[in-house]
Amino acid sequence: MAVPAEPPTPMLIEHCDACARWVHPATGECRDCGGPLVARPVSGRGTVFTYTINYHPYNPDIPVPYVIAIVELAEQSGLRVAANIVGCEPETVTCGMPVNIRPERGAGGAPLFAPA
Repeated sequence: MAVPAEPPTPMLIEHCDACARWVHPATGECRDCGGPLVARPVSGRGTVFTYTINYHPYNPDIPVPYVIAIVELAEQSGLRVAANIVGCEPETVTCGMPVNIRPERGAGGAPLFAPA
């Protein structure tokens, strides 16, 4: 009998329940109101804010070329995470492109996003 796959771990970002702000990178205390932060799941939807295509094989586990991007999450303007863009040719990535998080992590541990 096959063992069912575990559901993917959602991306967690710290959230302030007092003022409803998302805070990344994690700080433990809200920068706006000083309230405590709690890690909460985000939708995993966003847009490419900026990116670069890497052609140099720094990590032999990551085939080149690959896209290193800053993705702005849908939850809040300015809420951005570093990630890799997969599921498309690197040359087709554009700023403003809608993306969704993938359940797996990249070889270097970065979150993976693919075109929406």
